[in-house]
Amino acid sequence: MDLVTFGEAMIRFSPPALQRLEQASTLAATVGGSELNVAVLAARLGVTSRWVSRLPDNALGRMIEARAREQGVDAHIDWTANGGGRVGLYFVEIGGARISSVLYDRAGSAISRVTPGSVDWAPVFAGARWYHVSGITPALSDGAAKVTAESLAAAKRAGLTVSYDLNYRSKLWSAEQACATQAPLMEHVDLLIASEEDARVVFGAESAESLAQRFEIGAVAITLRDQTLATVIAAEGKIYSAPRFEVESVDPIGGGDAFCGGLIVSRLDGRGWDDAVRFATATAALKHTIPGDFCLVTRRHVEELLSQ
Repeated sequence: MDLVTFGEAMIRFSPPALQRLEQASTLAATVGGSELNVAVLAARLGVTSRWVSRLPDNALGRMIEARAREQGVDAHIDWTANGGGRVGLYFVEIGGARISSVLYDRAGSAISRVTPGSVDWAPVFAGARWYHVSGITPALSDGAAKVTAESLAAAKRAGLTVSYDLNYRSKLWSAEQACATQAPLMEHVDLLIASEEDARVVFGAESAESLAQRFEIGAVAITLRDQTLATVIAAEGKIYSAPRFEVESVDPIGGGDAFCGGLIVSRLDGRGWDDAVRFATATAALKHTIPGDFCLVTRRHVEELLSQ
């Protein structure tokens, strides 16, 4: 595998377009989760990808595994028996460019019950070049936080490039908890990705440069909202940026994951930071045009947008 990711995937339930959950008589069931979303995009763009997770051995767990494999992702699953946790669910109303409402039902999920030492990372990382995880995973439980730390250390021992998406979720933990848990993890990170708001809330940082200097990280990407520029990256002593692509947004969920996936793929392709940030900004924009969590595009779609 070129890319390995680790994290939770859930089943998403959505009412028909523009309906509220309370008025819906039907809900569409799809699959999504930050690290799985990244792996799916990478696989669709030709990068061999493995997603590591923990799921209950039941119909819902098998549904998630099937959706991952359908997109070409190698699903490395620790299957749990009765009492080993459940599949997390979330319910979302989408109102175009903005998420109208999200209701989570994920407490007690199988991956939140993961324990240190339960994943043998050496064979998982064998032959891989890149490892990616987000701040959602350590937020799930103390055990998940410890396993995340184990995975990052193992990835660096194996010589992989490591990217980390801060991906702060206030419904999972406080900003103080997020900072205390994740600051020590940064020593293993080669590329940190965060929204401007998350960087400020969790680390009190106002710029990519300040984060790069504080944690001595080689590259830091900050995504921006409602500005002319979509992204700023501080890397190798220089600043790179990309303008926003104007698209009609139908579903913003997974846009940040699509940015991460695009950035990882472009760097694995050997692209310089200037080209990589434009490529990643394009994949993020395209995700906004696609319902569901997965960015279901090909390289041709990305190149077409870049050529406009």
